[in-house]
Amino acid sequence: MAFALRNLRNSQYAPAGGSLRLLRFGNAFDCWQAAHARSQAAFMIGRGPGFMGLFSRIVHLPSRMTDKSIVSSRPRVSCIICAFNEAPRIGAVLAVASVHPLLDEVIVVDDGSTDGTAEVVRRFPSVRLITSPSNRGKSAAMAKGIDAAYNELLMLLDADLKGLAPGHITALAAPVLSGAAAVSISLRENSLLVFRAIGLDFVSGERVVSKALLGDTLGEIRGLPRFGIEVFMNRRIIARRLPIAVTHWPHVTQARKTEKLGYWKGMRAEWRMIADLLKVTYPLALLSQTFRLFSLRVDHASRVPFLVRIRKPRGNLV
Repeated sequence: MAFALRNLRNSQYAPAGGSLRLLRFGNAFDCWQAAHARSQAAFMIGRGPGFMGLFSRIVHLPSRMTDKSIVSSRPRVSCIICAFNEAPRIGAVLAVASVHPLLDEVIVVDDGSTDGTAEVVRRFPSVRLITSPSNRGKSAAMAKGIDAAYNELLMLLDADLKGLAPGHITALAAPVLSGAAAVSISLRENSLLVFRAIGLDFVSGERVVSKALLGDTLGEIRGLPRFGIEVFMNRRIIARRLPIAVTHWPHVTQARKTEKLGYWKGMRAEWRMIADLLKVTYPLALLSQTFRLFSLRVDHASRVPFLVRIRKPRGNLV
């Protein structure tokens, strides 16, 4: 192992100045593996010229780590998307998520849609579709998705995102995969101005968390109000004092309910969602929860300055 570490310090994988702490996106372990492989090869090749020829035919040591080797060495991620009447929007999200190399599986829970959402999902053969006969709300749908997920990490995405690109998924996953944080939360371009100002959207639906955080509470989650899952999740994050990375998502917006349903129906839906939040906890507790989550934030590569966060979103969506 000492020989491998010496190789790492002297190799192309070592950062400038020789400090292993500067390695980004969790490459330290990957680089150690490469250096260790090189040291093992040197040891084995040194055993004799006859073996060297045989070994060179069997093993090829890459000069650089490939994307596949990076992905294979990390914990696997299950992506869960809960959807209700999102046929016009979910296809764009699945076009990105279903082929992303960091997502081992993508699960869509169709929560009783009547607009053909399931038919859109079926156009993506790699996506697992779970359907509910009736609409029971996001909390119950999320419990189904968590229960069905195979992997130790969960990426939760909303079905109505616009502007989502592969880089956004990578940025959301990176802090957790690298060990910089235990939880990652998105900050979309059209999050409320107050959330962008403080640098935290406490009800963001885009997160990376461990399945262990929620897996033993599925019965409790099923009994939550329809839109109570994020506040419930926040409580458990705070109770465990898990480090949080807030990932800025430029150019990503979420379709407002007024855009989907029209102004008056959309406003009623927004107020029903707020009422659900208040059923989970009272207003002052929501304020306290925001500040306690804020205190758990950690610095990471995707964190951005204040002036960038509060920049006016495209289309004046605030």
